[in-house]
Amino acid sequence: MRIKLQLVMCSEDGCEETVTDLVTLKKDSTRIEHLGLSLKEAKQLLTTIQQCVLQQQVEAFLASHSTCADCGASLKVKGYHTRSFRTLFGTFKLASPRLFHCRCQRRNTTTFRPLTALLPESVAPELLFMETKWASLVSYGLTVDALTDFLPLEVTLDVKTVRHDTLKVAERCEAELGEEQWSFIEGCPRDWGNLPIPDGPITVGINGGYVRDWEAKKRNFEVIVGKSTLAFTRDDEAEPPSSMRFGFVQTFDPKPKRRLYEILHSQGFQLNQQITFLSDGSDTVRDLQLYMSPHAEHLLDWFHLVRQEAA
Repeated sequence: MRIKLQLVMCSEDGCEETVTDLVTLKKDSTRIEHLGLSLKEAKQLLTTIQQCVLQQQVEAFLASHSTCADCGASLKVKGYHTRSFRTLFGTFKLASPRLFHCRCQRRNTTTFRPLTALLPESVAPELLFMETKWASLVSYGLTVDALTDFLPLEVTLDVKTVRHDTLKVAERCEAELGEEQWSFIEGCPRDWGNLPIPDGPITVGINGGYVRDWEAKKRNFEVIVGKSTLAFTRDDEAEPPSSMRFGFVQTFDPKPKRRLYEILHSQGFQLNQQITFLSDGSDTVRDLQLYMSPHAEHLLDWFHLVRQEAA
């Protein structure tokens, strides 16, 4: 069996403009392993489609910026260059010409690259998301192995790249985090009574532990981790409980309470909502959960206390 796959580009009015042959496959149908696409064929197909689509999109963008926005005159080209763009389906070289500004208006610079406006970063947001998501769960090396198993990234992804991209995303998230507060309770009981009926109760479990320093073996640092579980949402009570996890190094994190508050806020927490905190009652953990809600209930995990007494 011979299968030919084509990519058809259509104009806004629906007319077919270009037809590109993507790949031609020869498939047998005599054994189970011959059925459907193989992983290698799927990777090749994704890379080819991505390249064709990106090429068309970039060409359309550059064409729309090849004339002056003020007078409509064609802009002269100073030089032709390329730019790398990393995506989920491979890294591609894209045309990035440098153009002269039109002289009809005064400009701060003589030339510019229009593609810079379209690509402020050299990595696609979706690839950054996948790298960061996996790197938050497993090691950088396992992240590379997992992504390259199913995506055509063998040549363009390594441990250093994943570490760098994850750190960049983490720094951006930290910069967007609000200021630390000693209390997140605002308003009065009358204001809380006017709030909409909240979702189900939230249960937050918090625990701390000491981790040995990798370089200075005799030094430890405290790590606090937790899990926030929303019992149900009133919009759709059939949905499974919403659970979110958090963690930070107590001695280095300048915004621990803000971090916990943002977790609760992302689950739709309101000040008239029932919330229960479970912890071992240590100072650092106790201070973290205080003044989060006027209706909070704080319970001690007696297992930890008995274990400490036994020790």
